[in-house]
Amino acid sequence: MHFEVFLAAGYAVFLIGVALGLDLMAHHSHKRSERFRTAGFTYHPTHDAWICPQDQLLVRDYTDYERRLVVYRGRPLICNSCPVKAECTDSDEGREVRRAMDPWPHSEAGRFHRGISLVIALLAAAMLVVEMVRNHAPLELAVLGGLFTVVTLVCWHLHSAFRHTPANFPGSQTAPAQELQVDHKRGKEVHR
Repeated sequence: MHFEVFLAAGYAVFLIGVALGLDLMAHHSHKRSERFRTAGFTYHPTHDAWICPQDQLLVRDYTDYERRLVVYRGRPLICNSCPVKAECTDSDEGREVRRAMDPWPHSEAGRFHRGISLVIALLAAAMLVVEMVRNHAPLELAVLGGLFTVVTLVCWHLHSAFRHTPANFPGSQTAPAQELQVDHKRGKEVHR
């Protein structure tokens, strides 16, 4: 077996590891960022509300369909008299918690990282195809072909996940049929 086949196979394995590692690290980073923004707060899906560390309720204030966010806010009267307000918020309108409406791959960053991972995996597949054209020995074709099958499966998984998570960039999608209202406090239109 030619040494070039070993190098190509090793590099393809390295590229697939980079692609999968990038996808995994991006997902982990997104989850960690969400945990940081809501540290100490507990979400209760049955009430669609957050509970702060001082056992106060943050209820849904508004939904921003353009940015794909749900915004929850504590009552200003309670937040402004809270003993830990200085560590929690500097707003006089109450503490605000924002929750993304979509899971990680739907976000701009999620789609970007998944797209980069897909391109890296496709480069590994293209490199293996070139090597299969250049090297025709049965053992070399078996090694490259087997590795190409694995790389193709990874590419298929990344492409399928990329294709089934449409971009929710602002303005790229119309909001669901909801009543459009102007939020006068914030001076912008929101869907309620």
